[in-house]
Amino acid sequence: MDQPDLLFSRLKRAKTHKSLILPAIAAIAIPFVAFAYDINEKLSIDGLVSAAYQYQDLSDADAAENAGRGAVVFQPQISFTPTKDDQLFTKFGFATGNGLNAISPFVLQPWAADLEDQVTDINGSERSYLLTLWYKHTITIRAGNVFSLTGGLIDSTVYLGTNAYANDEYNQFMNAAFNNAPDALGPSYDWGAAAVWDVGKLSLRGVVMNVASNDAGNEYNYLGVQAGYTIATHLGEGTYRVFVDTTSKAFPASRGTSLRRQNGITLSFDQEFGRILGGFLRFDWESTDVAITHEALYSIGLNISGKAYGREHDNIGIGYALLDGGNLNIEQTQAAEVYSRFQIKSSFHLTLDLQYMRDELVAGGGPKGFIYGLRLTGQF
Repeated sequence: MDQPDLLFSRLKRAKTHKSLILPAIAAIAIPFVAFAYDINEKLSIDGLVSAAYQYQDLSDADAAENAGRGAVVFQPQISFTPTKDDQLFTKFGFATGNGLNAISPFVLQPWAADLEDQVTDINGSERSYLLTLWYKHTITIRAGNVFSLTGGLIDSTVYLGTNAYANDEYNQFMNAAFNNAPDALGPSYDWGAAAVWDVGKLSLRGVVMNVASNDAGNEYNYLGVQAGYTIATHLGEGTYRVFVDTTSKAFPASRGTSLRRQNGITLSFDQEFGRILGGFLRFDWESTDVAITHEALYSIGLNISGKAYGREHDNIGIGYALLDGGNLNIEQTQAAEVYSRFQIKSSFHLTLDLQYMRDELVAGGGPKGFIYGLRLTGQF
């Protein structure tokens, strides 16, 4: 048995209530923040630990109850750079608890983090805790013209559909609506390759992956391609991206029993508006040939820098998302979120989070309610 598997199997066998395991993992992980460092000029260790507690206050949610849940995530990572053009990188993901995700009546996750279910038996591969393991080679053609190729266990969301203000569930928005498009494929933590070519203001990216299993239990191949353009004006810097993706025939059709490809297109924009404000837009459309919860997503939001009130390392995020139902039981989903993130120390941030969600069912009615959250994240 691998060492990480051994550690967590012992924790699970411990005759201890789940609420005691949560702080135990935090106690193991948080000290790493204090002494993680560059071992030498070629080898470094870093990562994050994040703990969150959320409470849901629901209406029209049938059997779902008002309740609170917590979870802890620990993600150490190791980087080895034998030369300036080569890098070997690995990231582990340990978690205990699934937070509100386990009991929420909503189709969107209240915290889109890699929680306990996401880091065990990853993509049905029987692999747990090892999230990424890849090698990257970089070729500098000339100044401002750089090409890199990465292969191994990768995460497509690192390369595709990124956004400066809505792409980090540990430091920005918690809700899945603001962390990539929740119905877009964007597979993570499986075998593949990624190519990145940055030429001045233009960035071209491509990802191919073989994913062990989708929700239907089928193995599939994935291809995603993105073009991005960064501009700097008197307002500030902005990046505008468009990416398309597709899969092999491995997803249940919306009608009948055949398998179809899933196809999608996503636009992801972020723009500074001076030294205080930033904004983002993300639009996503998915094919309805396959059974899918949401056909389209439209999200918009603002980032307010703490410079506005004399705390430059703090920020406030405001976001709203509207998702059109696909061909299952959801007519429409709305999600709104406001968070305020405070720096405690240079490596720790505390976030107060408020979400509102509403699912409108095809049959009528549907759950709605508020989610109150508290998140502490340390990065080392």
